[in-house]
Amino acid sequence: MAPMKPNAPSQAPSPPILYSFKDSDDLSKNLADFVIKAQNEAIERRNKFTLATSGGSLPKMLAKYLINRTDNAVRWDKWQIFFADERLVPLSHEDSNYALCDQEFFSKVPELKREQIHTIDESLIDDAEEVADAYEKQLAGAFAGKESVRNPVFDLILLGMGPDGHTCSLFPDHELLTEQSRWVAPIEDSPKPPPRRITFTYPVLNHAHRLAFVLAGEGKQEMLAKSLDEPERGLPASRVKPAPPGDLYYFTDEAASKTVQYAKSEFKL
Repeated sequence: MAPMKPNAPSQAPSPPILYSFKDSDDLSKNLADFVIKAQNEAIERRNKFTLATSGGSLPKMLAKYLINRTDNAVRWDKWQIFFADERLVPLSHEDSNYALCDQEFFSKVPELKREQIHTIDESLIDDAEEVADAYEKQLAGAFAGKESVRNPVFDLILLGMGPDGHTCSLFPDHELLTEQSRWVAPIEDSPKPPPRRITFTYPVLNHAHRLAFVLAGEGKQEMLAKSLDEPERGLPASRVKPAPPGDLYYFTDEAASKTVQYAKSEFKL
C-alpha cells in the first residue's frame, strides 16, 4: 500500500500520500485495488469492513472496477457503509447522496443488503438536530457505543473536495471546523445548496485507519494544489489529518494533479 513509516516521538500525523494516475479509468482501477486491500485487512482484524463515502463523482468511480468482478475479491457480506455527509432531503431525492450512490453503485450489487447501508432517518428530516443525533446513534451502534469508544475508527473513509476546498459538509470559515465533541453535526446554512445537511466532524475523520481523497479532472487542479502545497491556508480539506497510525491518501488523475508541487508516490499494493 505504502512504505512503512516510523512513528515520530511526537506522534504527529503522517504526511499525505499522493498518487497520480494517467486518467480517470486508471484511477478507478487502482482505487478498487486499494479498497479491496483495505477490506481484506479489516476483515482479518474484526471480520467486517466499515466504509464511509461521499457523493459527487465518487460513487461512479468507485463502482467501475468493484462491481461485476469475477475474482470474488469483494466480500460484500462484510461491508458496513455509512455516509460522510448527507443532505436533508428524502432518500429518493436527486440531491440525496444515498440516491446517487444507489443509482451508480448499490443497486448494481445484489449481494449488498439494505441493512448494511446506514442512511438518515427520512421521518426526521424537518429537524436537523434530530437527524444528526439519530445518525450518531447509528455510529455508536456500529462502533460499540459512544460511552465505550472515544471516537469511531473507520477502516476507510472516501472523500471528495469542492471548488472552495470543502470536504464532507465542512465549509471554509464555518463554525463546524472547530467542533470536537459531536461525531455527526447538523448544518442549516450550507453555502452550497441544499442548505440543510448533516456531516461527519473532524474527530471522526481524523481517527480513521485510512482516508482517501478521490479527485479527477482539470476542475480539481486549483484546490488540490492549494490543499497540498499551501496547508497553512487551513482549507477544510487540509485539516483532514488522521491521528497515528492512520494514513491519508490522494487518488488523482494527471489532469487534476498537473499543477501540484507536492511529491507524488508510486502506487504499490
